[in-house]
Amino acid sequence: MLALMLATGSPALAQPAGTAGTVEKITVHGRALEGNLEGDSPDRDVMVYLPPSYKTSATRRYPVVYLLHGFTDDTDHWWGVLPHFVSVPKAMNAALAQGASKELILVMPNAFTRYFGSMYSSGAATGNWEAFVADELVAYIDAHYRTLADPKSRGLAGHSMGGYGTVRIGMKRADVFSAIYAMSSCCLSPPMRAPDPEHGRRAEQVRTPDEVASLDFLMKATFASAAAWSPNPKNGPLFLDLPTRDGQPRPEVIARWTANAPLASIDQYIWSLRRLHAIAFDVGTKDGLAPGSKALHDVLDAYGVPHTFETYEGDHVNGVQNRLETKVFAFFSDRLAF
Repeated sequence: MLALMLATGSPALAQPAGTAGTVEKITVHGRALEGNLEGDSPDRDVMVYLPPSYKTSATRRYPVVYLLHGFTDDTDHWWGVLPHFVSVPKAMNAALAQGASKELILVMPNAFTRYFGSMYSSGAATGNWEAFVADELVAYIDAHYRTLADPKSRGLAGHSMGGYGTVRIGMKRADVFSAIYAMSSCCLSPPMRAPDPEHGRRAEQVRTPDEVASLDFLMKATFASAAAWSPNPKNGPLFLDLPTRDGQPRPEVIARWTANAPLASIDQYIWSLRRLHAIAFDVGTKDGLAPGSKALHDVLDAYGVPHTFETYEGDHVNGVQNRLETKVFAFFSDRLAF
């Protein structure tokens, strides 16, 4: 048996000989993240999956798929260090063992922040996560691993907040990635209704970033979204503008949120989307985020942009492991240049 080993040398999984890769936990400094007002470190943990032949085929180079995790998640949960609904190494090993995928390098940055998720956006509060992912992280991986350093051999995928990041970054950066796969994406559509007044009043009672940790999921998401899409460097210590004041909508803030919704700006990026070699996205039929993915499908369909859109029986999380094993890695295996 060949054991999947973490960089520390501790075994994480046992797999049949020849089908298990190795995992390394590294740190990558993000100049684009320096000086962020949340106070998050610009030195980010990054998980790297190296395919089984990487250690033995010293001259072989591999395509790379960059993976983006969801809101309140982190790399330890997504890579099987901590129990979770998904384990990327286990999914990749299973795909290889079943012959569903060729060998790929997989990379995931830890985007867990003071507000529980970066939204993979760009602003003074969170830092420039778009540049960190598409420029700095890609450059680091190409410099330190045997990659095929060409857009034709790079893919971008993510789940939930990471699906949003995949669409947001992917539709702008066809010069870096050639194939994208968004899973159960959040936040694709502009806000369609005014914020709930009671929700807004409760959010307005928060005075410090530390208080956000005790809030429920949706309230945390409000602060993460505000930090990403309506930062305010003069409004410390939160450094953000909420979408309500005294429980009433603030149109100027909601407009800033709308500007960060991919479906609000997608018309301006159709030509970039056409440059992508392959686009795919999926969502569970019982996932409350399904309408956004359906709307994305409709827009791409209207413009005649080739893509694959699938629904499956499942909710927001219970199909993710299977989709990685049977769909996502197979998609990149077929579409990326080897």
